[in-house]
Amino acid sequence: MLDLTLDVFRRAGYALGSFSAESRRLVFPCPEIGMTFLIVRPTDVPTYVEYGAADIGVVGKDVLMEQDSDVYEPLDLGFGACRIAVAALNGQASRDRLSSKIRVATKYPKVTERYFNQRGMPVEIIKLYGSIELAPMVGLADRIVDLVETGNTLKAHDLVEVECIARSTARLIVNRASLKLKHAVVTELIANLRTVTSAPTGSRTSVPRTSSRGGKSKG
Repeated sequence: MLDLTLDVFRRAGYALGSFSAESRRLVFPCPEIGMTFLIVRPTDVPTYVEYGAADIGVVGKDVLMEQDSDVYEPLDLGFGACRIAVAALNGQASRDRLSSKIRVATKYPKVTERYFNQRGMPVEIIKLYGSIELAPMVGLADRIVDLVETGNTLKAHDLVEVECIARSTARLIVNRASLKLKHAVVTELIANLRTVTSAPTGSRTSVPRTSSRGGKSKG
């Protein structure tokens, strides 16, 4: 989502003039707009914002749903649309184990456990960090819960989507203290970003929160 994030910021008047996609740098000071941009992993964005290392951040809703970060979520930026879905091997989508737990492989253990618990289905969660689609093929799991955009990767591994747990887009998140101490600057930034997006406003995120490296900026 890095390129899309930078594009939205540029259109809102926050151009990152010193940025180069080929650079190995992770910190890009932009004194001309009074900001410093940090490039970090998507899963780390809420942590940087919650602890005040960054005033604001951009991250997928899927990450926010999985983590328990105490941040504000004032704006849905609308891009990076995908969904957290349950999938199974083709032909086994309706088969559930009634006498034992269903094994589910995922990199979203909290989201997965919450979803199946709400349905009253006991599950054994297998945490994986990649190649989730392989789990049902080799008998490691009965289901997977993963981020899906087009569904082409599922089809390539003979998997079918069973349920959509939640839809995810890029969200702007804000450090609670920064919203108070830098209220004018932060609210102006939110307003400027809102003018270049047609997405609705969000809400404070505490418990429920791709693709590429996430971008954060520190004002």
